[in-house]
Amino acid sequence: MDSEKIARILVDLRGDKSRAEVAAALNLSVSAVAMYENGDRIPRDETKLKIAEYYGKSVEEIFYT
Repeated sequence: MDSEKIARILVDLRGDKSRAEVAAALNLSVSAVAMYENGDRIPRDETKLKIAEYYGKSVEEIFYT
């Protein structure tokens, strides 16, 4: 898993939304979203599922490309 590539994908998917908006929708902290988007941390499997569902993508498209 390439955390930098995942980070770029997550930032691209977020688009014009704020980190706070995405964090609230996913019931995550803003700092967790920031860590995922900065490539500092990879989400746990259950969080990967929530992120993929939120963005209308598969887990594979976001985390395993």
